[in-house]
Amino acid sequence: MKKLIDLQGFSQYHHKIHPSYRNSACGPTTIYVILNYLFGKKVPPNVNELYSILGTTKIGLYRWRLIKNLQNYLGAEWVVKNCTLKEALQQINEGRPVAVKFDKYFTFQWKAKPTFKYHWVPLIGYELEGGELFLIVHDNGGINRDSQIRKVPYTKNYKVLSFVKIEPKRYKKSE
Repeated sequence: MKKLIDLQGFSQYHHKIHPSYRNSACGPTTIYVILNYLFGKKVPPNVNELYSILGTTKIGLYRWRLIKNLQNYLGAEWVVKNCTLKEALQQINEGRPVAVKFDKYFTFQWKAKPTFKYHWVPLIGYELEGGELFLIVHDNGGINRDSQIRKVPYTKNYKVLSFVKIEPKRYKKSE
């Protein structure tokens, strides 16, 4: 079983991103890719603007800060919050990518060997293969390399993962 959202990735090392931001621009790049998918050409901020709007620092973007600042930016019509793996996969099933953070350091998993040590990426799909769950992500590129789709094993990474969903608020209809 495989589920995949077709979206356009973007490299955090793109020439349009301020050179001093590039090494720590994975969070803003992830949010840029997701917002571009959700809103299309109506996305006003570029990665440089999102770097500031989200409160990114030279060491990266804290999850709590991403949630708070993106929620403020998007407003009351949207819900930005932590979610479980099950909720993240449900978001994919509903056609919405999820921001996923690999964080070996602040989860104190010093001996772990995850796919990424400290990195935000858009989760764009998943696949069950031989009873194992694989997460499908865009990796936000590298120096002189565009973003590419990667399939990463959940079991190798689960201790360092956190998920943030961005979904429209669902209002109950008045009776």
